[in-house]
Amino acid sequence: MTRSLQLVAGLLASASFATIAQAGEIAGHVNDTTGNRALASASVRIVELNRQVETDRAGSYVFGDVPAGTYTLEARYVGAEVTTRTVTVPATGKVSGDFDLAAFGGGEIVVTGQTANLSSALSRQKAADGIESVLTRDAVGQFPDQNVAESLRRLPGVNILNDQGEGRYVSVRGLDPDLNGTSVNGVRLPAPEAEARSVALDVISSDTIESIDVKKSFTPDMDGDFIGASVEIHTTSAFDTKKNRYSISGEGSWNDYSGKVTPKGAFDFTQKLGDNFGVAGSVSYYKRKFETDNVEASDWKTDDNGNTYAETLEYRDYDVERTRINAALSFDWRVSDTTKAYVRGNWSQFDDHEYRRRTTFDFGDFDEASGASGSTVSFDTADLGSKDALTVERDLKDRFERQRIRSVSIGSDTDTGTWKFNWQASYAKSSEKETFSLDPMRFAADFGRASGVAVDIDNSGRYYPTYAVTSGASTLNDASNYAFDRLELTTLSNSQDREWAAKADLARTFAGDDGDFTVQGGVKARWRKKSYDFEMSRFDDYDGDLTLADVLGSQTYRLLDMGPVANKGGSADFYLANADGFERNPANSLIDSSTADYAVKEDIAAAYLLGRWDSATLRIIGGVRVERTHNEMTGNLVAVSEDDDDTIVSVTPVAYKRSYTNWLPSLTVRYSPQQNLVARFAGYKTVVRPKLGQLAPRYSINEDGEAEFGNPALKPYQAWNFDAGFEYYFANNGALSVGAFYKSIKDYTYSSFSSVEGTFNGIDYTELTIPVNGDKAEISGLEVSYSQVFSMLPSPLDGLLTQLNYTYTYARGTVLDEDGLARRIDLPNASKNTFNVVLGYEKGPVSLRAAGTFRDKYLDEVGGSADTDRIVNHHFQLDLSAKYKLTENIRLFADWVNVNNAKYYAYQNYAGAQRLLQYEEYGSTVKFGARVTF
Repeated sequence: MTRSLQLVAGLLASASFATIAQAGEIAGHVNDTTGNRALASASVRIVELNRQVETDRAGSYVFGDVPAGTYTLEARYVGAEVTTRTVTVPATGKVSGDFDLAAFGGGEIVVTGQTANLSSALSRQKAADGIESVLTRDAVGQFPDQNVAESLRRLPGVNILNDQGEGRYVSVRGLDPDLNGTSVNGVRLPAPEAEARSVALDVISSDTIESIDVKKSFTPDMDGDFIGASVEIHTTSAFDTKKNRYSISGEGSWNDYSGKVTPKGAFDFTQKLGDNFGVAGSVSYYKRKFETDNVEASDWKTDDNGNTYAETLEYRDYDVERTRINAALSFDWRVSDTTKAYVRGNWSQFDDHEYRRRTTFDFGDFDEASGASGSTVSFDTADLGSKDALTVERDLKDRFERQRIRSVSIGSDTDTGTWKFNWQASYAKSSEKETFSLDPMRFAADFGRASGVAVDIDNSGRYYPTYAVTSGASTLNDASNYAFDRLELTTLSNSQDREWAAKADLARTFAGDDGDFTVQGGVKARWRKKSYDFEMSRFDDYDGDLTLADVLGSQTYRLLDMGPVANKGGSADFYLANADGFERNPANSLIDSSTADYAVKEDIAAAYLLGRWDSATLRIIGGVRVERTHNEMTGNLVAVSEDDDDTIVSVTPVAYKRSYTNWLPSLTVRYSPQQNLVARFAGYKTVVRPKLGQLAPRYSINEDGEAEFGNPALKPYQAWNFDAGFEYYFANNGALSVGAFYKSIKDYTYSSFSSVEGTFNGIDYTELTIPVNGDKAEISGLEVSYSQVFSMLPSPLDGLLTQLNYTYTYARGTVLDEDGLARRIDLPNASKNTFNVVLGYEKGPVSLRAAGTFRDKYLDEVGGSADTDRIVNHHFQLDLSAKYKLTENIRLFADWVNVNNAKYYAYQNYAGAQRLLQYEEYGSTVKFGARVTF
């Protein structure tokens, strides 16, 4: 009840500013020539006073404290003709200054399609305070993207990390996704995954957004929790357009590996209920079935004869079904000419049902390969000792998980031209949940000396080794030889992350002779709690006969014949029908269930003060933000010991508290000596707090003293950042931009392994794996972007357009290896080179686009030494898109995603060569459908 009263009081306070009448006021709207589409981020200037403002998303602007007189107003928008008009301002009161802008060369501004996206994105980029890239609603429809992450990879300096061939996490300037902050409609989103702080944006559909701002520099009125970028997603508002709009689309999606056609549908609308109230919403549904062929290897070794091979080799066949359901709804109210209030809600659900059939060869009992010929190594069971064996495991993973992200916000914005006040209260919750997953059910067989089995491993392939059974194939591939070995049944995996927040900002603008000076301050409070509850039952035996033959299925693997595999649904069905026959291991079940559990509270109180100078040529923003962080953390100490061959498990709850303060100063300069030229500089400090999963005090130690700890003493990343940029905007819709950046990061985190005995928080260990703070890392780089609509060319070439961008990132830090020695590394997930190339054609009813995206190799995981570091290979993907305008309201489209069947390849540099850790391929996806707008 108290929160509700506070929200109502804040709204009334906002509305009260509307009663303040400011003498000499100019207010208006900027639209396209039809008057139906508002133009956001158009620049409006009072020429005689050199005062300039930009329109908001509804195309509105206001100047306050304008002396009485006659003035020239000038409106600019990228790709549009410069338009002027004369207004006479009275001594008191307000005068209207509306504009309808025409496209460069005359005619209407096209408000949909590739050209429209370029105009809108470049106008917003040009108007921005700092370094920023923008993706608008129109752009999303031009690419064959399946979620927000894949849409973002088209921007300068932005790339994505894939999961099962789909874009998932956003990397900015080659940096780790955990160094980004993500918000929807101003609400910071918590993370669904138990171990992450970054938000996997494949949960959010690209159909529900109006625009995405990727802000790469910081001002004090922003949350200071990013080093890569602040990714700010905006959904549609009823006042984004002048007319009501309804749109519906239907689509079929076909994956050439699965051979299945799956549906996608979306509906969105804006509806005004009178002049001052409106509602906007959207809903989308997308189901996709696809398959992945995978090979993984681990524990590479070189034997005494110089033969190099992996002790463990896995062949994995994935069948995946993913369903995305997204909905957004917003209510907008024009309380007065100066105040707008809103309520906005968003809901996203992502279901991932994964079947994985796996065949695993374990050569660990072989001291050396039996023989070698070129790149092929042989393993003959005849050369094993009497107690040794070639172990082959065949298992099935049947996992269903559901992620949800939901947020709701209420607030208002007041702008009188002299005073500005806004407030917002919000709630956001993210979750990831499993309630019944076989992960996995495993069948195993040991082939000893008498089995007659011999296997050759051919390492000559570019990406992965293949195997051939040279002796005993019938024995090795007999499903009845594989007895039940283990079932790991996840009965609950429940990650919950929720955050309440409230903020308020107040600004006062003082009109000067050649610009405006603004003093602005604000406060914000965030109350966050993340928890993870994991319950797993491990079954090590079955009371009866159970072999792979009892649940035998068929494979859809294309890389080779992986032998007999389990039926996709058969293992779960067998367990449910015979649950009483499975013998549960209570000790191991308790270990697995207790080790993962944790809860972390993170409360942040922030305040800021800034000064802002604005003129048509110069904008300076300087100030400081202070953030006070308080943590309360709980977890378990799980200790395992042996007593008379019995496993004894001790679970002890542990708890920690801590608080710290960060001061975040910043200075941003935007200089525009002429209207088509912008130079920017920004220097600022930001902070990224440790992953909550790493921070949690989760301690596990086995009977040999081998320990894996969380670290509640982890310090946050602290970074000094410097950005400089130069942008030149072409008159006929295009721009060239060049930017440089430098970041000095203190206390970055990485996972450390030590084989040296020691003590941590009073716990003795012989070996330790723990997240720790590094010393200092330096990041520097260069961004170049070029966009151009070639409307100056003769027909039909005047429909051509292109977008090119390239980013170079140098990111280095120091870590300690397993022997405690320092070594230099590239920072995890930092790609040196990324680029995007888009070639488009849009003329008449036809729209064509080819998009290629490249990401350089990067360090994925830090190993105990350089030859065990995990590296992900470079990635290039080509996508094609075609659209045809059948009528004014109907558009047909077809997309071809991953034309070149781009692969995923991870490796380590061991024994003088790249050694496979993981390889995947997914095939292409073709999409086709129609969109109707009315």
